[in-house]
Amino acid sequence: MAKWGEGDPRWIVEERSDATNVNNWHWTERDVSSWSKKKLEELLVGLKIKDDKGECLIKELNSIDGEASASNRKGKLIFFYEWSIKLEWKGNLKDCTTELTGNVEIPNISDENDLDEIDVIVTTKKNTEESRILKEITRLKGTKLIQEQIGKYLNFLKEECSKGMILPSAEVQSKSGTSIPSVSPKVASPKVQHQNQVNQENLKNIQIGVKIDTTTLKLNEEFKCSAEELYMTFTDPQRVSAFTRSQAILEPVAGGKFSLFDGNVTGEFVSLEPCKIVQRWRFKTWPDAHYSTVTIVLSQESDCTKLALTQVGIPSADFERTKSGWRTYYWQAIMGTFGFGARLF
Repeated sequence: MAKWGEGDPRWIVEERSDATNVNNWHWTERDVSSWSKKKLEELLVGLKIKDDKGECLIKELNSIDGEASASNRKGKLIFFYEWSIKLEWKGNLKDCTTELTGNVEIPNISDENDLDEIDVIVTTKKNTEESRILKEITRLKGTKLIQEQIGKYLNFLKEECSKGMILPSAEVQSKSGTSIPSVSPKVASPKVQHQNQVNQENLKNIQIGVKIDTTTLKLNEEFKCSAEELYMTFTDPQRVSAFTRSQAILEPVAGGKFSLFDGNVTGEFVSLEPCKIVQRWRFKTWPDAHYSTVTIVLSQESDCTKLALTQVGIPSADFERTKSGWRTYYWQAIMGTFGFGARLF
């Protein structure tokens, strides 16, 4: 996989001189693990649990393992968090001066679980009748309270850690009337322009009419979205401009032309069906008039959409870079821009 900034220059759209991510529209990510640890400790340590038989206090945070991040993907906020927490409690029964102690473990705080699915495991340090009674009080009364405190953490996470992640931007109106941030064309640097020229000249040394050794590429991927959403991602100019981070030009009709990545990828739509797209597709650096045929088939599953790509007619010398380009500048870019690989809030 190419490192950011070191990919094949034919795919890359150079960053703007004024900002790499205008108004944080396409992507921004923030590590909030340290903040989360402090907030969870603040919310849980000191929590009192009681009923008419006794009471206990969460006195200490023994350990907290995991991570959390807040991301903005094309105006949608996405939060990842996964925590395992161990606490220590102390307390006593009414009319009993003996201090009882134990532990609380919360092993599955995660964006994949709802609050009522979070487990709270209570244990005691001594095997006595008094300890057993107070453990049950802590379990029965404390589980709900602890889940509520974690709910407060999630609210703080969404409110505090998302500040500044979505900024105002100039807007344009889509055909449906929805406001969408405009995407400005980006100009390649002299270094990238030179590399493009070298690649183009090398391949264009192959004369028209000379047989080109070609091969076929097959790729499969899964996206956490509906087939309709994914189809629109490949055919709507605004969406294509978003994940390619450049001004995409395309006419999504049979015979319609397209030009992506500042003209480095061009072609035309052969046919469009609700779950099938066929294109004539070429790199700018390929020999003149040589096109591959790309077929994209979408299959709706219960929890995702499966994509199958077949590309026939790739010049053999360009196979690896073409395959890497689809994965990096299409699949990963689409998931990153629209959040089609994560749970959304």
